Amino acid sequence: MHDHGAAGRYHGAMTDDATADAASGPPPTSVSSPQRPAHAAERCDVLVIGGGPAGSTAATLLARSGWRVVQLEKDAHPRFHIGESLLPMNLPILERLGVLEQVRAIATHKPGAEFPLSGRGIDGTERANDYNTFRFARALDPKFGYAFQVRREEFDALLFAHARDSGVDARERVRVERVEFGTDGRPARVHARDANGRAQAFEPRYLVDASGRDTVLGRQLKLKRKNEKHQSAAIFSHFRGVERRPGEDAGNITVQRFEHGWMWLIPLPGEVMSVGAVCFPEYLKQRRGDAGAFLMKTLMSQPQVAARMHAASRVGEVHVTGNYSYTCDRMTGPGWVMVGDAYAFVDPVFSSGVYLGMNSAEQAAEVVDGSLREPLREHALQRAMETRLGRGLRHFQWFIYRFNTPVMRHLFNHPRNTWQVEQAVISMLAGDVFDNPAVVRRLRVFRWIYALTALRLAPAALRGWRQRRRQAQVRYDGGETLHQAAPLADDAPHASQPSRPLATSEAEARQ
Repeated sequence: MHDHGAAGRYHGAMTDDATADAASGPPPTSVSSPQRPAHAAERCDVLVIGGGPAGSTAATLLARSGWRVVQLEKDAHPRFHIGESLLPMNLPILERLGVLEQVRAIATHKPGAEFPLSGRGIDGTERANDYNTFRFARALDPKFGYAFQVRREEFDALLFAHARDSGVDARERVRVERVEFGTDGRPARVHARDANGRAQAFEPRYLVDASGRDTVLGRQLKLKRKNEKHQSAAIFSHFRGVERRPGEDAGNITVQRFEHGWMWLIPLPGEVMSVGAVCFPEYLKQRRGDAGAFLMKTLMSQPQVAARMHAASRVGEVHVTGNYSYTCDRMTGPGWVMVGDAYAFVDPVFSSGVYLGMNSAEQAAEVVDGSLREPLREHALQRAMETRLGRGLRHFQWFIYRFNTPVMRHLFNHPRNTWQVEQAVISMLAGDVFDNPAVVRRLRVFRWIYALTALRLAPAALRGWRQRRRQAQVRYDGGETLHQAAPLADDAPHASQPSRPLATSEAEARQ
């Protein structure tokens, strides 16, 4: 993406003359919206829907290139959000945005990801306390050998404020209701409403949908589709007193497989641990009554997790979310582009969500910038974006779909670095699957290793395949809900909600 600092003022029509004017016009003296009648629409070069990491990334980069950018966030920062574990490939983006050190100051250092072992080892002994740690520094040609764990309310607020400081007209508590398209098929007017119920309208030259799981365009254009290969739902909360790993490993994410899915333990600043389970929908549908008790029962079912949580107390509400995996039929269209979760959401087992959002936002900013300057290039730019992002997303999905199979469990329990395949897997865990041919080649080799291992473990592999197919057809319609399992009391500093002892039903779940 090029930095054309002089191209700042609004250009009324997307013509070649306007494009030439864009490269020579003076920068605006202010990005504040002029006073106008309530029925009039505000004009801007780019409208970004969403104030999360993807939206703020795209908005910042486009504002730096001189475009007049309006960004709308439906809530007010700071607001709770899940997705607290970043990947090493996030860090170059943070560096390019100019916020790397600011994020470091609010983050937990994450040198790797650990996967506890299960079952018996080759010597016949139970491996209840063993785990493999995949350290990011061992990736192929790592740009950063570590990542961060963050509180999303702090991280998102920091990026949103940085967008505003970069010249974005960033507004909170403004919800987009619908997009009106013109006869040319491009977004003509965007209708929104603020927290006081006042209608607002915008006429952007380009629209970036970074609305997350709201999928504003995906819903309106009926592009959103359930992922037919994978479905999951999640239940989670924040805790204090969860045992951390010793030394440098204290900041690592733990990914614990169990019979009904997988669990995460993410160390956050302030001695808080994000703990949850991503479950097969048919398991979460068994939930009855208190969500906190169900969460504790699930967590206590795994000895490795139970041992680390024996002194834990919950300091946040219990969240339940369903319909985790979906994809939209299209990522782009005339005058618009989707980024991050607005286009697709995959199971977060490898913590890829924030990186996929920010990475797609960077490329979307290049698409928008190039399309506004040279309209005839729009289609080619959009196709290049869809090809690159679709290819990288498929690498994540291949691993995600098979993560809980006996074959993948065996390979993660017995990693081997033949032909640097293990290092390539670590690179995938770091997010380096888009522009690194050496990684992609070795991941293809890993697929052959997986297939040969499946033949060797044929009965177990067949059972895993059947279970995966069955679960993909089950739907959990609990939606994006927030469950307060029991009254919370006593303020807890650095916690998302007040700390409290476990309720009786949760305490019983430990036993």
